[in-house]
Amino acid sequence: MLEVRGVHTFYGQIEALKGVDISVEEGEIVTLIGSNGAGKTTLLMTICGNPRASRGQVLFEGEDITQVPTHHLVERGIAQSPEGRRIFSRMTVMENLQMGALRTGAAHFDKDLDMVFDLFPRLKERRDQRGGTLSGGEQQMLAIARALMSRPRLLLLDEPSLGLAPMVVRQIFDVIREINRSEGMTVFLVEQNAFHALKLAHRAYVMVNGRITLAGTGAELLANPEIRAAYLEGGH
Repeated sequence: MLEVRGVHTFYGQIEALKGVDISVEEGEIVTLIGSNGAGKTTLLMTICGNPRASRGQVLFEGEDITQVPTHHLVERGIAQSPEGRRIFSRMTVMENLQMGALRTGAAHFDKDLDMVFDLFPRLKERRDQRGGTLSGGEQQMLAIARALMSRPRLLLLDEPSLGLAPMVVRQIFDVIREINRSEGMTVFLVEQNAFHALKLAHRAYVMVNGRITLAGTGAELLANPEIRAAYLEGGH
């Protein structure tokens, strides 16, 4: 479904991505782990066209989207829940969800609204509350729900556990597993929380300094001594 082929991305003279190759097959959860500053978010942003890849290709369902304007990617079925949530803080929960549904219109709105409220009951309770007054966990739920309202075929998640309490983190990852299982949603997940990400993922990649250094199933990388030492506090 998604292929990144030999992608190089620069910020000015700084090369942030150095020939990255990844693939995400339909129906998979694929995760990308790595330390802060490794280039993970840059890869997601490059997939979405900001910044643009200077070399290489990004393909979605066989079509080269490397130069496609970002707003057209939503029309093609790609949605992102970005790092830092970036909800509309002055809008209510319901208004944020309506913004997410602009691509699909009114035909499926009620059904999709019921789906996200089933996934995130707290949002239903807060439906008339302004986004900026929600807790961090509730804002993350809203960011994911807003992305789901566009009926994506590919969901890009950037650090959904960042800054959240452990109980909320487990809830977020349970929801990702459920939308993949019940809706067949394809998910590309960027995470620093390697333990939860690798437990969840069908396949995984490790990024170090803008390069992919390891790849395998989630279980394989979870059991890898180097990964455990580097990202799982020595395996504990």
